[in-house]
Amino acid sequence: MSDGVHVAVDLGASSGRVVVGRVGPSRLELEEVHRFPNEPVALPDGLHWDILRLYREVLGGLRAAGGAGPVASVGVDGWGVDYALLDETGALLGNPYSYRDGRTAGVADKLHARWPFEELYARTGVQLLPFNTVYQLAAAAGTPQLEAARTLLLLPDLLGYWLTGSAGAEATNASTTALLDVRTGDWSSEALAAAGVGRDLLPALRRPGEPLGPLRAQVAAETGLPGSVEVTAVGSHDTASAVVGVPADGDRFAYISCGTWGLVGVELDAPVLTGESRAANFTNEGGVDGRVRYLRNIMGLWLLQESLRAWERAGQPADLPALLEAAAARPTGGPLVDPDDPAFLPPGDMPARVQAACRRTGQPAPATRPELVRCILDSLAAAFARAVADAARLSGRQVEVVHLVGGGARNRLLCQLTADACGLPVLAGPVEATALGNVLVQARAAGRVGGDLEALRALVRQTQEVRRHRPTR
Repeated sequence: MSDGVHVAVDLGASSGRVVVGRVGPSRLELEEVHRFPNEPVALPDGLHWDILRLYREVLGGLRAAGGAGPVASVGVDGWGVDYALLDETGALLGNPYSYRDGRTAGVADKLHARWPFEELYARTGVQLLPFNTVYQLAAAAGTPQLEAARTLLLLPDLLGYWLTGSAGAEATNASTTALLDVRTGDWSSEALAAAGVGRDLLPALRRPGEPLGPLRAQVAAETGLPGSVEVTAVGSHDTASAVVGVPADGDRFAYISCGTWGLVGVELDAPVLTGESRAANFTNEGGVDGRVRYLRNIMGLWLLQESLRAWERAGQPADLPALLEAAAARPTGGPLVDPDDPAFLPPGDMPARVQAACRRTGQPAPATRPELVRCILDSLAAAFARAVADAARLSGRQVEVVHLVGGGARNRLLCQLTADACGLPVLAGPVEATALGNVLVQARAAGRVGGDLEALRALVRQTQEVRRHRPTR
């Protein structure tokens, strides 16, 4: 058994943090030691992630983690689909693009004119999203950067490579790319060919719990951590880690991992690849211990976050708690928008876009900030409810309770509206489900806890608080 704390590096599309976890047979405690913003940077050639700054923040977080106790291991999770390219020496070929960059517009249609989406879905089980890695690569075809590339790493894998010098592709995040064969669990030669890249661009796959290796000497020196500290593969797609942290008892549950995005679905033992599933745009992504995260992506709190940023840019920042209280006082039955309208994907003036979407559908546009916030939250709750019902219907899995985890669990109004829309109890929390799942996989690999996912979730139930919302209508 390994002594010491386990450190979760958790990168979100809006912010990142480094969290220390203390784990034992009846103990599961988290301490955030470092938090930092994550904002893409608009350059002449498009929208990019500032990956070097993120790495510097990670190193600073590891340095802070060393002050919380002896560090046993580190795990990195983040969002999916976006990637970095390395040359033959392992050097980075430019800052990675953000999935919100517009260069993939129309690419999916062109790719599927050559290889129908029905065949891609049958191979990969991944829903049609215009920014999936397969389309990003197709958009990059013929560029000098891609021509010079010898290795592609998803962003959590890139950070793991910089920390240890060991390159690989963690399986849960690889499953978001639409390049992985959902049946064999290996890269799909057909999907790679459709994207226009060779098999040698993709590294070998890793599973959650496998070691990447110890920290590089330079990293150890910069962070003050011992060189013996191991980096462990976790569910490096943040939703895969979040689902580990769902405090479910049994399998009759749906989950909503709610932050910038809302990931809504059920956990299965096998993928669902029917035509009906494909038409409903459900995805089959990898989970820890070989589970399948059968879910639909919904735009999530991005609509609210970007609205708050728009008001702040205009010099009129909003008090969110007061705004939510005022929104809760609004009557039911107001206007609704489709959160997945492509118009909402890029950064920009979100309030104006929401108002325009209401007008396009013949509904009154929200005239005040509370009305607009209520429109966004009502629309998210309705979309969540549709996804829960569709997941249950398409998979045959009975759903008796909905677990809403992540930052959205703090939003009591959203949780209550979701319970009302679903007609099911919603258990809100833990907010830190992703970091909990990250730390638990590390702790299990180190021998501090044992058992299957159900045992890990029992520890979450035993140690973490949740809030119950019952349907009121």
